[in-house]
Amino acid sequence: MPLRIEDTFRSALAAQRQKGKAGRPLAGMWVCSGSPLVAELCAGAGLDWLLVDAEHSPNGLESILAQLQAIHGYPVHTMVRPPVNDTVVIKQYLDLGVQNLLIPMVNSVAEAEAAVAATRYPPHGVRGVGSALARAARWNRVPDYLARASETISVTVQIESTAAVEAVEDILKVDGVDAIFVGPSDLAASMGLLGQQEHPEVRAAVEHCLSVAKAAGKPGGVNAFNPDTAQHYLACGADFILVGADVALLARGSEALAANYIKPVDGDTPASY
Repeated sequence: MPLRIEDTFRSALAAQRQKGKAGRPLAGMWVCSGSPLVAELCAGAGLDWLLVDAEHSPNGLESILAQLQAIHGYPVHTMVRPPVNDTVVIKQYLDLGVQNLLIPMVNSVAEAEAAVAATRYPPHGVRGVGSALARAARWNRVPDYLARASETISVTVQIESTAAVEAVEDILKVDGVDAIFVGPSDLAASMGLLGQQEHPEVRAAVEHCLSVAKAAGKPGGVNAFNPDTAQHYLACGADFILVGADVALLARGSEALAANYIKPVDGDTPASY
């Protein structure tokens, strides 16, 4: 039975842009727990997209596959961040059926070109051929997958260092880079401002990247958990944004429960970790 593959995040961003003023930025959240159940809970929340993270989260190939299957069927786009910009890792993710990649720590044109090449079959790239064995092609049930594979994949590169900010204009020119996504936390660290994502210099660098992306005609996104900061970046023209994380919501929510119902008494000592 011939099957079709879902539209990419690139297509979703393009559709929003075509709507012009009637469109809106795409809002999403991180999925970091490694749990398919939590991923499915988030998938049904009404957000536009989810980012399943494997750089700073306990996700391997098996858990990513399970989360893709759990999210499938919900009206939400799934992006996955590998731990590293590596040809073999990207090949494995693509074969799992990952369609939308967020590549971390892309600091130069060469690194952006390598990320794109890892998603393309020869002669346009270096992706290994294993469609008969892979969920990506639904085990060769997707007609002409090898010829059309690049149409089923979107590549977003992460700008999260001073070097990347300096090179962002040229990175955006790389054929196959569909969007950029700014990570203020690592960017702040690279600027000598560790933990100061709200610092004026960091915000200025983010705004610069969003402006350059807009001028280049490509989407720009950003991570912003602070609601005021998120609204600021949206006003600056961010096309897509991440505004929370499953683990952060659980941590803050459980802390609120403890604060409401666990009242300290004389003699209590705080827990140590």
